[in-house]
Amino acid sequence: MMCLVSRTGRELQRYDMGRRLVVGCIPYRYQNGNGELEVLVISSQKGHAMMFPKGGWELDESVEEAASRECFEEAGVVGIVECELGKWCFKSKSRGIYHEGYMFPMLVGEELEIWPEKHLRQRVWMKVEEAREVCQSWWMKEALDVFVERLKSPATFIKEDFLE
Repeated sequence: MMCLVSRTGRELQRYDMGRRLVVGCIPYRYQNGNGELEVLVISSQKGHAMMFPKGGWELDESVEEAASRECFEEAGVVGIVECELGKWCFKSKSRGIYHEGYMFPMLVGEELEIWPEKHLRQRVWMKVEEAREVCQSWWMKEALDVFVERLKSPATFIKEDFLE
């Protein structure tokens, strides 16, 4: 059974040297008809910007669990969280403090009809090029570029996975 309430507050979130640790995902799927790659973007809570799901990394969860939770809460999708795309340091627009952001791809297995932030956000499937255009965060655009490059060279991705 899933909880239909988003976690709130920052008192149980992780910080490192004063930086809030945030985790996000690039939810993706392949269209059934033509096999074309699509990614899912969501609106910000105020609806002025488009982005990928992301939020604070809680003390009681792994980084992959945090990524999965954010996709469920904000975008209403569940799936397989894959190997980390990277880590970015960026300044928060609203609070002016630095964050450390980790991004992961998520192969979506299910798109839910009801999810915690359904009434706060819009979700839109789009082609990679469109998502790159509308995404407001430079670091998420970079993560998208890393993801696309990884898909172009799966042999490198697999080899790196075994080296860890």
